[in-house]
Amino acid sequence: MRRAGALWAARLRGVARSGARPPRPLLPRPAMAEPGPGGEGEASPAPKKRRVAGGERYVPPPRKLSTGVSFGPAHFAETSYYFEGGLRKVRPYYFDFRTYCKGRWVGRSLLHVFSTEFRAQPLAYYRAAARAGRLRLNEEPVRDLDIVLKNNDFLRNTVHRHEPPVTAQPIQILVEDDEVVVVDKPSSLPVHPCGRFRHNTVIFILGKEHDLKELHTIHRLDRMTSGVLMFAKTAEVSKRIDEQVRERQLEKEYVCRVVGEFPENEVVCEEPILVVSYKVGVCRVDPKGKSCKTIFQRLSYNGKTSVVKCLPRTGRTHQIRVHLQYLGHPIVNDPIYNMEAWGPARGKGGKIDKTDEELLKALVEEHRSKQSLDILGISEEDLNSGAENKDCGNSSDCTKSARADPIHESSCPAEDTEDPERDAKDPERNDVAACPPNSDSNLETLEKNKELGSCENQDGQTGEKSSEEKDPLCAECKITRRDPSPKELVMFLHALRYKGAEFEYCSKMPAWAMEDWEE
Repeated sequence: MRRAGALWAARLRGVARSGARPPRPLLPRPAMAEPGPGGEGEASPAPKKRRVAGGERYVPPPRKLSTGVSFGPAHFAETSYYFEGGLRKVRPYYFDFRTYCKGRWVGRSLLHVFSTEFRAQPLAYYRAAARAGRLRLNEEPVRDLDIVLKNNDFLRNTVHRHEPPVTAQPIQILVEDDEVVVVDKPSSLPVHPCGRFRHNTVIFILGKEHDLKELHTIHRLDRMTSGVLMFAKTAEVSKRIDEQVRERQLEKEYVCRVVGEFPENEVVCEEPILVVSYKVGVCRVDPKGKSCKTIFQRLSYNGKTSVVKCLPRTGRTHQIRVHLQYLGHPIVNDPIYNMEAWGPARGKGGKIDKTDEELLKALVEEHRSKQSLDILGISEEDLNSGAENKDCGNSSDCTKSARADPIHESSCPAEDTEDPERDAKDPERNDVAACPPNSDSNLETLEKNKELGSCENQDGQTGEKSSEEKDPLCAECKITRRDPSPKELVMFLHALRYKGAEFEYCSKMPAWAMEDWEE
């Protein structure tokens, strides 16, 4: 049991003690030229059935990247939204993930690759998916999972995709001109597709509901952080502002509500920050971490909590939140850094009295007990997936092209950061499974049901969601999850102002930051 617990904790940690980025198991990439923040995608290879001499299996040459491809009508039409209980929800939909064969897979059977790297699903699932025609190799259905992979093999996997709900609060457009789009992002919305989120993202909502397409990400915000978010409309504008970012000419101002009475005088925190887990998205102050600096100034105090202005001078993951925790004034409703898992002092002064493994396990257990793992951006399936690839001898092969290569996209909890200088085109992320595991017997039974139709959920209830089309191979369709409340999807951290050499954009002060606000 102790050894099993250590392995489980190692999977969660997902990062070397040196702070290096973890290896990523890369899986089939999306069928529709899934673009990253810069709008890059890849054309699928043309199907070919030609055979080479001697009975050798023919592998078509790879196609070049199609640059400049962005999300368009075909992507937006994959599914639709509906609103319920103050939440924006996405109807489940079919989606293709795809990839070219990785170097470490060459000479291994497809069955071996699935069993060693993609363990979120039992092998019975992949066998059932193959029989249903959902696994394709070089655009031909996979009939035998014992087939040995060759260099340039192209894999495609069709899944039934479910997305977590987000707040129904609309995205407010602050400024739109020929060069930029500036919005006030609600809390709980990722900036662009990552992990289990695709349609419930700022990029997709702007494209589907505001006809704003081919936007270039200039900076990011955490999924749970609200506030000013800026996009460039052209590559030229994006490049110009990127230069200002590199030269540290941009300023960002945040406002937050923290626990207790924050000091009246200006406070400067320069404690280095280390990433503990990319999968769960946890950082802490550590001498081995990256250098950073945040300036804080109290704006008001209501007897219980303080409103604080934050000026990050560097852009580390969760920098503001970690520094506030270190100072003993965590954000009031921070779902990571104001939890009991950190101990009685909640991480004040860097005192945790737990190993990283123990800390991660405690955080997960605390959220699991509240049925709020989605707030962390992870699910039970992610914890069971063994996403940290132990068979990767080439770390560069594991990490490059991560945003375009997952069969099940990453949870990327640390991707969207309050970071004025972070490279928007190289998100640090971990790949996890999109669908939960299921028993072999259930999968065999489900696979026999070829008709995709309405079915009841586990409680036998029907309704708007349960009356929709269900997938016989998707275990997620059989699960009833507790929806988060709109209040749970708000964190009291807001990007108030974004200023450059030629521009300055700001949003209204959120209601929770007003001096007369009461909990």
